[in-house]
Amino acid sequence: MANSDHGTAYESIWLDRSGQAEAFDAIGDRYDEAFPHKDGQLFAGKWLIEQLPARSRVLDLGCGTGVPTSRQLADAGFEVVGIDLSGRMVELARGYVPTAMFHQMDIADLRPGGPRDLGRFDAVAAFFSLLMLPRAEIPLALATIRHLLVPGGLFVLSMVEADVDDFSIPFLGNTIRVSGFLREDLLKVIEAAGFDVAEESSYTYAPAVSDVPPEEQVFLCCRRAD
Repeated sequence: MANSDHGTAYESIWLDRSGQAEAFDAIGDRYDEAFPHKDGQLFAGKWLIEQLPARSRVLDLGCGTGVPTSRQLADAGFEVVGIDLSGRMVELARGYVPTAMFHQMDIADLRPGGPRDLGRFDAVAAFFSLLMLPRAEIPLALATIRHLLVPGGLFVLSMVEADVDDFSIPFLGNTIRVSGFLREDLLKVIEAAGFDVAEESSYTYAPAVSDVPPEEQVFLCCRRAD
């Protein structure tokens, strides 16, 4: 999608973020307590570390508390930039990973021609952040990620496998809205956005709290197709 078309497409949809950041502000570091085991996330981070040259620049999109991904990548010697819609999450991330740079902002802010520009990145990680968007916006977010990457740049992501669109669920005493795809549909969306999938894995995950049901997590390690 051309940059001008991308901007027009963003303007044609209503970006409803109501309640999303507020929920994660309220959750704070209880998120890490509820999701203590992040094997898939750590594995995808390790894949980035093995693929990227030293001192690469990496964006952690929807960084949360910065644990484990921003910390893992910063400890590997990368220049890490994290963004999150939740001010509380950004505050926690700055404390947990002081060597990284964190900003409170929206993925839509980084679209071509958008109000913010953080430069280009050798890799982008988006773990469980795209599922916070309605399906209509996910291709636009993927186009933004592709725009942020250098040619041949790497992209790792995770989604919960589910056939839902902007669906309200209880989450750690709050309510959030989530979207998902069945695995084959997710692969089609990622490939249509201009990414080649290099590795794919999935994990059945049972959170450490009772109000979040077990879920099937899909992790994709991708490269920007040029």
